[in-house]
Amino acid sequence: MKKPENFQEVIRQSPLVYLIGVAGDSGSGKSTFTKAITDIFGDELVTSITVDDYHLYDRKARSEMGITPLLHSANNLKLLEENLRDLKTGKTVLKPVYLHNHGIFGEPEQFSPKKFIIVEGLHPYATNTLRALYDYTIFVDPERDVKYDWKIRRDMKKRNYDKNEVLEEIIKREPDYIQYVLPQRVVADAVIQIHYSSYGKEEGEKRNVYRVILSMPTQEYCFEDIELNIDLCDLFKKSSHDFSLSCISHSPDTRNMRALVVDGELMPDTIHKIERQIEFQTGVSPINIFRNQEHITGTDLVRLVLSWQIINGRIALSKSLD
Repeated sequence: MKKPENFQEVIRQSPLVYLIGVAGDSGSGKSTFTKAITDIFGDELVTSITVDDYHLYDRKARSEMGITPLLHSANNLKLLEENLRDLKTGKTVLKPVYLHNHGIFGEPEQFSPKKFIIVEGLHPYATNTLRALYDYTIFVDPERDVKYDWKIRRDMKKRNYDKNEVLEEIIKREPDYIQYVLPQRVVADAVIQIHYSSYGKEEGEKRNVYRVILSMPTQEYCFEDIELNIDLCDLFKKSSHDFSLSCISHSPDTRNMRALVVDGELMPDTIHKIERQIEFQTGVSPINIFRNQEHITGTDLVRLVLSWQIINGRIALSKSLD
């Protein structure tokens, strides 16, 4: 089999800007699942935008108005549309800045596109106009208790909230989440659901082990096959932790989807073999995202599968323009 040209160099020389939208509630772990793309292609080719920068009101004003930032009307989605459209054509934009630590706005900043732009937040593709701009979309959907645990820990540590403030905000936000954020799930190219591990709820906080479900519509195009290798020798000789893998058909919304379900921890060799295949197929190397990890979680595996899926999409886009 002929080794393909270096896909990283193809991207570097291409005028195309590939736009990835990652939607989900605050504190749902959105940035976790696209980090592998940055790890593979580097900061030279990958950049990100947070949709929170497009809030219309600061924290004090929202409190006085009695609203949450989940309302479409509390965000400048028109400006987001304009900025993303300009970035897709290679233009630099003047982007607003929201400072979470203090709940206020900073000075707007010049923002230049790179070859991959990851747009994360509550409403990255909340309108039909926005949705049409994206090349790939992801919806991150932890079950309620998992999401609330994460949000409490994050907002207390990083955003200077106390626990009662976070709990009050959670209760206030829930109806708006269902009305304004959740509808994006039905149009996403990939849906990630996260549950407590069947091997114990405590495994989440202790070892970041959860039951992770990656759902996607039936695939129409694959650049090359990717094998998920399980070495039975390693399984019986080395593995000291439980894990399970399954593939199911289900309908999280109105669509029939195929889903990879991962729970527990796997041996690192499983991931490294997938990384070697991605290296061969793209010409990008070395790929070693999970270096020095003794065990691989479901989240790790889903991150790598998503990066492969995004790379597939980017290659398909290049081929369609040849």
